[in-house]
Amino acid sequence: MNSDDEEINPVTMLLLNTDNNQLTKNGKTTELAPLPVQDKTYHFTSINSTLTIRQLPSQGLSFQLWPAAETFVKLFDTYKPSNTDPFSVTVTKCANDRKPIRILELGSGTGIVGITAAAILGGEVTVTDLPHVLPNMEYNVGDFDLVIGSDVVYHDNLYEPLIQTLKYLLLGSGEGEKDKERVFLMGHLRRWKKESSFFKKVRKMFRVDVVHEDGPSSVSRTGVVVYRFARKDAVFR
Repeated sequence: MNSDDEEINPVTMLLLNTDNNQLTKNGKTTELAPLPVQDKTYHFTSINSTLTIRQLPSQGLSFQLWPAAETFVKLFDTYKPSNTDPFSVTVTKCANDRKPIRILELGSGTGIVGITAAAILGGEVTVTDLPHVLPNMEYNVGDFDLVIGSDVVYHDNLYEPLIQTLKYLLLGSGEGEKDKERVFLMGHLRRWKKESSFFKKVRKMFRVDVVHEDGPSSVSRTGVVVYRFARKDAVFR
């Protein structure tokens, strides 16, 4: 294993290399028995409602729930406009621009983060995932106040497309009048050292702040971190 690919937790490594019902380890691919459909139900205290999410583990990574998504669920459920924590301040700043808030989610997977945001914030949420995210984004992008994503820094060959997408969304085309100021909230659980190359690049382009950090869990020595990406001159109070 390349030193750049050193994993934070061996158990997570095993799970995250599972896709399309196959396990690849040390260059060898093994067929796995199909995994059953899994349902998980969340209770939203803030609106006294429940949400059940279906997982299809045998279909691949995008059909499963991941820690960063569940962190977003907790943060949205405890959000109040009067809260002064960095996450709440960011959401409130974006929501104040227009009612209802319009949110674009990148790499939606099961859709749990976008569904939660729509239910709790009463916003209009567009959920997207590969491969159809980019063609329609340029047409619709002007309508969004806030961009969110969880566990989108994963495959290193997709770092650059993600960076280019963020440049367009947060910095605009650079033509004509000043583009709308936007924020990207990203939930991330560190898994490989190679991810540092992504963060090194984006910190040169954007203001990147940590707005929330979970502690270690029983399956990971590191916790989920929620980052805020914005223009370098953005101000948050």
